[in-house]
This record gives sequence, structure tokens and C-alpha cells, in this order.
Amino acid sequence: MHKIVILGGGYTGLSAAVNLAGRVKRRDDVRITVVNAAERFTERLRLHQVASGQRLADLRIPDLLAGTGVEFVCGWVTGVDVEARTVRIDDETVLGYDTLVYALGGVADTGSVPGADDHAHTLNSAQDAAVLARRLATARTVAVCGSGLTGVEAAAEIAEQHPGLDVVLLGRDEPGAAMGPKAKAYLHATLARLGVQVRGGVEITKVLPDSVELAGGESVAADVILWTSGVRVSRLAAALETDERGRIVTDAALRSVSHSDVYVVGDAALVRQGFGVLHGTCQSGMPTGVHAAVSIARELNGKQPKAFRFGYYHTPVSLGRHDAVVQFTKPDGSPRRLSLTGRRATWYKETVSSAPWPTYGQMLKHPRVTSIWPRGGRHTR
Repeated sequence: MHKIVILGGGYTGLSAAVNLAGRVKRRDDVRITVVNAAERFTERLRLHQVASGQRLADLRIPDLLAGTGVEFVCGWVTGVDVEARTVRIDDETVLGYDTLVYALGGVADTGSVPGADDHAHTLNSAQDAAVLARRLATARTVAVCGSGLTGVEAAAEIAEQHPGLDVVLLGRDEPGAAMGPKAKAYLHATLARLGVQVRGGVEITKVLPDSVELAGGESVAADVILWTSGVRVSRLAAALETDERGRIVTDAALRSVSHSDVYVVGDAALVRQGFGVLHGTCQSGMPTGVHAAVSIARELNGKQPKAFRFGYYHTPVSLGRHDAVVQFTKPDGSPRRLSLTGRRATWYKETVSSAPWPTYGQMLKHPRVTSIWPRGGRHTR
């Protein structure tokens, strides 16, 4: 029996699980186990909605995996022994594996600035987002630290759902810095319409309970502080070769360069392409999960895995529930001339960030079709 353990039941982990299940469903010598901290599936793309007080659909991982032959284990991964090929769950259960898929993702890097870990909220989980939602109900001012896409979407959502709040968006870069002129201008105009105060080109040096300190001595007062800047990976990956940010270094087939029986997908992986290192998004994450499934199936059949290839297609950004901007991109992520704004962009964004259940269902029925991605991206085997 070849034992395959997939750590993480998010977008990438479930992409690997359901696609692999479809590929090995006629075999009785393969066992697939998915380990996740909760039964409920976390729509990370929509946690800013939870933070603003909205409720999402109750999607359950065991329901998705029912009838696939995949075993689900609910629990926290507390240890990975890559030499013994074992995983410890809740410090009590030990699972052995022949092939491991590491899909535990990353969290906001609150350790990079003093005080952020102690005083800032994050969108690392549904629970974190729910705590923030309760805090916003009594707040007057909110500082969103990080001007990337997560910060932009969170600031816009909070401002729309809580029009009485003063929302300030802080970051080193201007929001939409990687977009073309038209899309960037629309993004800034919409943030202004929503009342979001944008402070780009600033460096945050310290987070206090009621303020954010900037380089140069300026202080920005805030009742609530949300940290969305940077990503760090769990220390569970320390036994594998990692980069300075804790991401696991992979080979061309997405295997750990230090342990070839470990595939790494999603935010936890350092994946190099011809244009550079992939940045963690669902757009690239789900294809890495499917590629791992394809590669494992090839190895089970005595073949060598092929190199992973990927190109970006778009950058869709929600600006509250009724507005959005979509920047179409070249494979390396640089902007094309084409973009969408307003109602068309809202429909497009809602379509590509919808619940992944239908996509997973198609993977189970047609596991060899790997080129259709509702979240965009171009992936080939």
C-alpha cells in the first residue's frame, strides 16, 4: 500500500487530493489521507468579507471527499519527521507516509515589525476574521497595514460595510503599483469614493495598541489595526531546505530539493519559473496542487514527473461588494493594456473567486483535464 498524506485542506491541498483521487480510483494499492485543522473549508479569498461582518457558505471538506476514497483527518499538524516519514497530529496520532504533499500555506508575517504580533489583527483564518469583525463593531478608526491586494480588498470591504469608520491604508508601495495606468487610476478613485485614506510610500516601524508608528517619527492613531503585509511559512518546514522566508525550495517538478518524496504546493513553496519566483495566490496555487497530483500519479506508474510551467493571466481585485477592477496580465505578471472596471469587473471577480466546489467536482470526473481554471492562470504539464 502506497500511503500519500496531504497536509492542508485549502485550495491547493484539495486540488491535489481530488485530482489524485480521480487518477487512482481504479487502484487498490494507494491510500490518500488529507489532514486539516478543521472540517470547514476556509475561503481565504473571501476572509475580508468575514472581517467586515458578512457570512459565507458553510462548506465542509468531508462532504467534498465523500465517495472519493480519500480519508479525512481533522487535527493540527504538530510535527513532520522527514527522515522517519511520519506526521504527528495533535501530538497524539502519528501517520506514516510514502509520499507527502505539503500544502499548509502561509500566514501574515507579523514578526517582521515590533508590536505587530501583539497588537494587530490578521486574516490568517476564519476565526481571526470573525474576531476582527466583532472588534470593528465598536471601532472608530482602522489602520490596514499593507498596500498589496489583500490590504486593498480589506480596506475597501471594511469601508463599504462600515461607512462610519475612518479607514487608512498604509504601505511601502502605492496600491495597484503593478497595474496599468487605467486600472490603477480606477482603483485609487474607488478607494477615494469609499472614503479610504491612502498613505503609500511609508515604512511602518512599530505597532502599538492604539497607533502605528512610521519611519521619521510620525504616528497614525487607530482603534483597530489589521496586518496584511508579508507572508511567512510554518516552522514545521524547517526540516526541509528553505529560503530566508521559510518557503520550501522545490525542484522543477515541485518536489523538495532536499527530500524528493515531499511535494510542496501553494504559499509554502518556493517555485521558480523562467520569469522569476511565483508569488502566493490562488491563481497559481491550485495549478501547483494539480501538478503534484499529476506527478505522483506518474511516479506510481513508474514514470518521471514533468516540470511545472505556469503563466499569470489576470489580477482581479474586489472593491467592496459592488465594484472591482481586473487587470489582465502577461504570463510574467506584468500588465497588458486590457482591464475591466465597474459592473463587468465585479461579475468577473465574483465568478473567478466563487466557491471551488464545482471545480473540484470536475476534477474528480475528469482528472486528466488540467487546463481549465476558474481563477485564471495558464498551466501546462
